[in-house]
Amino acid sequence: MKALPTDPAAVTIYDVAARAGVGIATVSRALRGSAPVSDATRAKVLAAVAELGFRPSHAGTSLAARTHAANGIVFPDLSGPYYAEVLLGYEETASRLGRSVLVLATHGRDDPESSVRDLARRVDGLVLLGRTVPDHVIEELTAFGLPVVVVARPEVGAADSIRADGLSAARALGEHLAGHGFRRIAFLGSPEESPDVAERWRGVREGLGKHGIEPTVTPCLFDEASGTRVAAALLAGPERPDALVCANDEIALGAIVAAEEVGLRVGVDVAITGWDDVMAARHARPALTTVRQPMRTLGALAAEVLDQRITGHRTTPRHESLATDLVVRDSCGTHP
Repeated sequence: MKALPTDPAAVTIYDVAARAGVGIATVSRALRGSAPVSDATRAKVLAAVAELGFRPSHAGTSLAARTHAANGIVFPDLSGPYYAEVLLGYEETASRLGRSVLVLATHGRDDPESSVRDLARRVDGLVLLGRTVPDHVIEELTAFGLPVVVVARPEVGAADSIRADGLSAARALGEHLAGHGFRRIAFLGSPEESPDVAERWRGVREGLGKHGIEPTVTPCLFDEASGTRVAAALLAGPERPDALVCANDEIALGAIVAAEEVGLRVGVDVAITGWDDVMAARHARPALTTVRQPMRTLGALAAEVLDQRITGHRTTPRHESLATDLVVRDSCGTHP
């Protein structure tokens, strides 16, 4: 059995639920009086609270009031065009709905969980992008009645979710590359760091696998400088890839620079592809083959879905998956 914390400040709703033999949602209802709970169950919960010295956070006792007229949105990072587009779509829609927006980036923070909990105390609802906090934090917030929408992340408990379906487009990208006759294909990205990137890696592998091609994967951060550095190492190696499949457009734009620096012609000597279809992808030379995902729509829809929960127009989780499209340009060369 898990040992319970000896410091009351460290006691969580999960500890209370375990001691009372109920779920965290039941603990939340018993403490808030937001839904019917039997007298016997409430007594067990209150006894566990007293025994453990549990002190609900402000997020746990006042979120249900929903009087802030503000929403929160949490990003892993704020750099790069992808996050800028999502934020723009979110802010435009939230403003139209009469809500201000508080923005938090978890990158570089010593304790992102505490930062997210602190933000939760000041808003009527939260949007969380990617793996900004673990699932148990999201479950805790929703158990206390805070509307939460997760974006670019698998479904979590009672939270709403919005994501872009990258699997079919990634398969199509893999098959397109195989049709060019490329055999040595390297994927640049870190699937373990992002559910979206993991899906892209899976789809590319499946598309190439239909033609008996097994790509390699090389870890890479999601910025242009990392794309240049990682691609340069691959292109200088003895088994130079025929094609670099990059987890986003920023990596791909960096890879184009790396290819040019070692004298390779993109679209002739090596193919390079990206993901997102940011503006620079269209204006790169050669123009970048990529997968277009509706970044601004992701943000706008997240604001709409969150507002529905805050205003009580909907009480059950909503899960949306938006389509993506393969956009073929010149960075793969002429297709046979």
